[in-house]
Amino acid sequence: MTALHHDVVLQRYLQHEISSAIPWNETIASIINHRSVRAYLDTPLPRGLIEVLVAAAQSAATSSNLQAWSVLTVEDPKLKSRLATLAGDQDHIRQAPLFLVWLADLSRIGRAADRSGAEIDPTLDGWLIGSIDAALAAQNAVIALESLGLGSVYIGGLRNHLAEVVDLLGLPPLVFPVFGLCVGFPDPDQAVSIKPRLPQQVIIHRERYGVADEEAHIERYDAAVSQLTRTAGTTAPHWSNKAIATLQRAKTVQRGEEILRVLKTQLFSLHSAL
Repeated sequence: MTALHHDVVLQRYLQHEISSAIPWNETIASIINHRSVRAYLDTPLPRGLIEVLVAAAQSAATSSNLQAWSVLTVEDPKLKSRLATLAGDQDHIRQAPLFLVWLADLSRIGRAADRSGAEIDPTLDGWLIGSIDAALAAQNAVIALESLGLGSVYIGGLRNHLAEVVDLLGLPPLVFPVFGLCVGFPDPDQAVSIKPRLPQQVIIHRERYGVADEEAHIERYDAAVSQLTRTAGTTAPHWSNKAIATLQRAKTVQRGEEILRVLKTQLFSLHSAL
């Protein structure tokens, strides 16, 4: 591992946690160097970009070869602006030249079943299959676009107003918007740093799940991130506090109820999965 590559790993973990003897190549370096981009140039995107990103996405694994996902491209400024508002008024959705909506999509299989006179039962497992397929596909696309010098950021806020998103995009039954993705050339005047991740000691469980020393590792991580933000002249809550606040019951219950309601509206038969 070169000194430059070692610096990338150090930024990701804030500590010398990984041996310099690990296997290494440019693909690994690119993946670990990933960062979210929320400021974009108005530079036109390369011709054929959508097609090559989808080719990369379709090369990802897919459960039972169901290919239970689709992607909806949005370039129209008015439509992007409406989606930005629904996603929590995130202006980078408006600014990005391309916005991708990744969909769990069982409708293709449903239409094939209709043509053959068969029936399918799109249970909660089917929705999960489609959502996982979409996530795997999107991450392949992100790796591909970053190799071309582009940047992106995932938009989970697209689920803030699911029913409105479904109506706005004209999504048929058995199609569910999982998340969005901004795509564009990063604005070099807007510094974007690598976001540190939890130490591997709390992520890797060998043979059996264990939490030995978890608290101490997370405390050190929280302290290191706090120090980093202070050095950068900003402040941010500890990972622990932010994670807990994100999953507070009042918030998750409200969003969970909306997800269930839209799933039922989109004809996913949740009852049969219970």
